This record gives sequence, C-alpha cells and structure tokens, in this order.
Amino acid sequence: MKPQQTVLRVTPGGITYRFTPKAVKNYNLRLGRDGVPQVSAPPKAPVAAVDAFVDGHTEWIAKARAHAAAQAQRDAMPLPDKAEALAAFTAMSDRVFPAFAQVLGGKKPTICVRDMSSRWGVCHLTKRQITFALRLYQMPPAAQIYVVVHEYCHFLEPNHSPAFWAQVERILPDWKARRALLRTK
Repeated sequence: MKPQQTVLRVTPGGITYRFTPKAVKNYNLRLGRDGVPQVSAPPKAPVAAVDAFVDGHTEWIAKARAHAAAQAQRDAMPLPDKAEALAAFTAMSDRVFPAFAQVLGGKKPTICVRDMSSRWGVCHLTKRQITFALRLYQMPPAAQIYVVVHEYCHFLEPNHSPAFWAQVERILPDWKARRALLRTK
C-alpha cells in the first residue's frame, strides 16, 4: 500500500477504522470528527498488528466517543446570556480576589466573557485580564470556582508547573474533583 492511501478496515473485534500508512515510527490513534477511529502507522506495519493495536484500544475509543458526544451536546446548547454570565464570574472573582490581592497590588483584574470552544478560561498576565468561556456558565458552580481559582493562580505561576498546581491545591484542596466536573458534563 502506498503511503498516505487511507483505507477503511474492520478489526477481528469488529471495530471499523481508517488506516493511513505514513512515514511515522509509532502507531497513532485518534478519533475522527465522524466518530470513526483513525490510525496511522509505518507503511510496512503488518495489517494484523494494526488491527490488534486498534482492538487493544477499545476502551479508549469508547471513552473518546463518549467525550465527543458530550462535547457535541454541549455545543448544541444555546449560549447563556453574556451579561448574566459576566456578572456571575465577576462576583466569583470578587470572592477569590482577596487571596491574590497582595500579588496583584490590590488591583482587581479585568474580567471578560466570550465564546470559546477549547478553553474554560485564559489569564492574560500583561493585560491583568481573565477571560472565561461563556459555556462555563452552564457548568456546576464547583467547577466554575475551580476555573476562577485556576486562572487567578496564573498570576502566581504563569505555567502549569508543580508549583502552579501546589498553589491551586492550597486554595482548593478538592480541585481534582472540581476539574473532573468539567470533563463529565
């Protein structure tokens, strides 16, 4: 088979997938927008080995499909009122701000809301601005507070280093459970 020629295959376990031979060293698996798994592997990879690889990732494929379905359902929901969401996030920010007042010189950051599809929040350090995804307003309050604290912690640590996560845990010891709420709804 020529590299880059995609074929539709079915594994012995019954999983239909798209296979594309590519100049890669490892097998790569991702879920297509249509929910069909896509695999790329070296051109000389035995087809039986690729089938076994896909069958070995049945659980991952099921989880990826469930996540994609949940994302599609979220995306189909109408967006909340922007002013209402901004007011709610500003109020949450006001409750969290005292823990960060010293590092921010007593000046609150600007809070914004916009339609974002790949992030729940963004902290712009130089602008002293935190932007929240409009869809975050549809999530449970515990998850919303987690995102607010997460973004504020970037004023202390600008990356996702262990020091950053220690700051998040200092303020929200149950942050992992709260973050999980963002992935299940």
